[in-house]
Amino acid sequence: MDTNRNCWGSNNNKDKSWKAVLVLAYQSLGVVYGDLSISPLYVFKSTFADDIHHSETNEEIFGVLSFVFWTLTLIPLFKYVFIVLRADDNGEGGTFALYSLICRHAKVSLLPNRQASDEDVSTYKMEHPPQSNSTSKVKMVLEKHKSLRTALLVLVLLGTCMVIGDGLLTPAISVFTAVSGLESLMSHENHQYAVIPITCFILVCLFALQHYGTHRVGFVFAPIVLIWLLCISGLGLYNILRWNPHVYQAISPYYMYKFLKKTTISGWMSLGGVLLCITGSEAMFADLGHFSYMAIQIAFTFLVYPTLILAYMGQAAYLSMHHENADAISFYLSVPEKVKWPVILVAILASVVGSQAIISGTFSIINQSQSLGCFPRVKVVHTSDKIHGQIYIPEINWILMVLCIAVTIGFRDTKHLGNASGLAVMTVMLVTTCLMSLVMVLCWHKPPILALCFLLFFGSIEILYFSASLVKIAEGAWLPILLALILMTIMFVWHYATIKKYEFDLHNKVSLEWLLALGPSLGISRVPGIGMVFTDLTSGIPANFSRFVTNLPAFHKVLVFVCVKSVPVPYIPPAERYLISRVGPPTHRSYRCIIRYGYRDVHQDIDSFESELATKLDEFIRYDWVRDQGEAQQSFDYDEARLNESNGCRLAVAGTVRYSREPPYEIDENPQPASVSIGLPTVDSMGDIMEMEPVKRRVRFADQAWSCDERESQMLQELDDLWDAQQAGSAFIIGHSHVRAKQGSSFFKRIAINFGYNFLRRNCRGPDVALRVPPVSLLEVGMVYVV
Repeated sequence: MDTNRNCWGSNNNKDKSWKAVLVLAYQSLGVVYGDLSISPLYVFKSTFADDIHHSETNEEIFGVLSFVFWTLTLIPLFKYVFIVLRADDNGEGGTFALYSLICRHAKVSLLPNRQASDEDVSTYKMEHPPQSNSTSKVKMVLEKHKSLRTALLVLVLLGTCMVIGDGLLTPAISVFTAVSGLESLMSHENHQYAVIPITCFILVCLFALQHYGTHRVGFVFAPIVLIWLLCISGLGLYNILRWNPHVYQAISPYYMYKFLKKTTISGWMSLGGVLLCITGSEAMFADLGHFSYMAIQIAFTFLVYPTLILAYMGQAAYLSMHHENADAISFYLSVPEKVKWPVILVAILASVVGSQAIISGTFSIINQSQSLGCFPRVKVVHTSDKIHGQIYIPEINWILMVLCIAVTIGFRDTKHLGNASGLAVMTVMLVTTCLMSLVMVLCWHKPPILALCFLLFFGSIEILYFSASLVKIAEGAWLPILLALILMTIMFVWHYATIKKYEFDLHNKVSLEWLLALGPSLGISRVPGIGMVFTDLTSGIPANFSRFVTNLPAFHKVLVFVCVKSVPVPYIPPAERYLISRVGPPTHRSYRCIIRYGYRDVHQDIDSFESELATKLDEFIRYDWVRDQGEAQQSFDYDEARLNESNGCRLAVAGTVRYSREPPYEIDENPQPASVSIGLPTVDSMGDIMEMEPVKRRVRFADQAWSCDERESQMLQELDDLWDAQQAGSAFIIGHSHVRAKQGSSFFKRIAINFGYNFLRRNCRGPDVALRVPPVSLLEVGMVYVV
């Protein structure tokens, strides 16, 4: 595959007709640009709050307009539309998409999600061969130093926390600013008692309607944003022609120099308000998976960008001729009295749309964090049967609502809300710039000097704005910093304990020989039913099962070791989700099932997991015996070299390949076998994938001379046993874990593990709820992890 063509964004939407692309571009208005389109409501008001004052020379207003123009041009247009949007992960965008790309091209992930079976997913194999970037010095340095890998994860978590913070602040500032237009329509005594209650009422309604899902009201989002964009561009054009047709001269960079020269430190601090003009730019990349690169590019370049420029120029033109309002700059001052009521109404509707988009994005990124083991388990609800990715998280929704109302009541003005929102937005953009520079080197194979230029150019602009926001800690910027510290502590503690638990399981697993030795001679009996033992291990027998058998000397006639894991790709095709192999010989009736999800997949989106698993086992058993029969019909004269071929893990889509003669069950206890990619197409009639662990090659003679009738009888007997076990009922065996730090651990580790992690574990949803385990079928095994 041509690497450059794949990476430089010829999205798989190229084949779509122009009509389909234009429809997607129209639909993207309501989802992608709701937040960005409402920024004219508060940019000038936040910029001129206290730091600078509008004078009759107009140098301040023209300087701010110049900054707004070039900021909109350089960041959303050049950086995002023409560069960042091309770094899609199988069509998906966002912070985790960049991190996923980096993890697939370099071994930097701290989670065990890059094992042999994971690399044979079709969405994984869309990337270029790994040997093409083997000489990258950046890759070698990242893989060598664990501290750099940890720092990369912290950087990603920081960006994630700031996105969540933006999901809290954006609804507050956008709805509050839109409603504040009522100030000009009522007396001062009345509006101070009306704006806050109305804002809080709208926010309560907004969050209360989240469980219905965006798709139910999404069809009205695009028309609202389109009407709003046409409204602000029409007002802007009206103000330009009426008040100052020469305002376009302010786009000259010379006005930025004059502005900073005159205002000095005050002008630099006011840039914290200017950066609000690009709030919502990150949504273009984060929502890439719902639309296409071409659709988002067309919508922004030909509609959103010019309308925003006209809106800002119109406000500047009005203010340049109305110095009497220098102390009360507001968007609604430039709106003629005859159309003020309709404009306020459309502004409120547009602010609700923009808030809805960022709230949905917050749900999505928390689901991704949960998939990567960086967030406590929460309930994730599908809100649409047709649109993948439309999710709702009840706990997060109500927490956001309470915090959003508290922030609105506590700050009560655009200035403090703008300072807080600006810092969160700029931090996310800085994280994206840093990750993009790594993607350029590791994934696109561009010269490091080009990535460095990208980092320095856009990073210097964003650091300028970031520093202007950071100095306003006492004026509202403390809020996103506090939120980020709290969220990062939670996420890092949860991730650290998850890694340590996996390492504990890895070092305390028991051998296959121990499992095969269990029987009546040891007082162990097999009871009817299917026993599903949940574990994080992809091979070997977990310690929680040995603890279960020790305390209850019996286990089920059909035993399945289930591992639910996440892979660094956005989606796993349903046909490739289940990996099934035998654990021991066929007569033992023990299997391993690895269920893989991408970071945008919603776990357990099926009605009955046990029925689905039984169906997959049925297909696997049929395939395995048919495959074995095909081997028996082959010649016994095998070349010794063929028998000693690759020791890697053999993967194939069931029904498409015949293996060399080897036992179809696990023997090797290697937890991370090497991968052998077969590269075979998926067969429509059989969607299962079978994992064959590395084994010592053995040539079988007498058993391979079985007749077809004997083999069919063996297969039917195994299927009958599976059917009988399914009718007898299923049991879910899950470890109920308690984690404590080792003796001699540092004070911070003891606090983080003994108190922090265990508090989160007790107060989040358990694995049984996350896996939709029926309470009557749950068997919990107490496990103490000493990490």
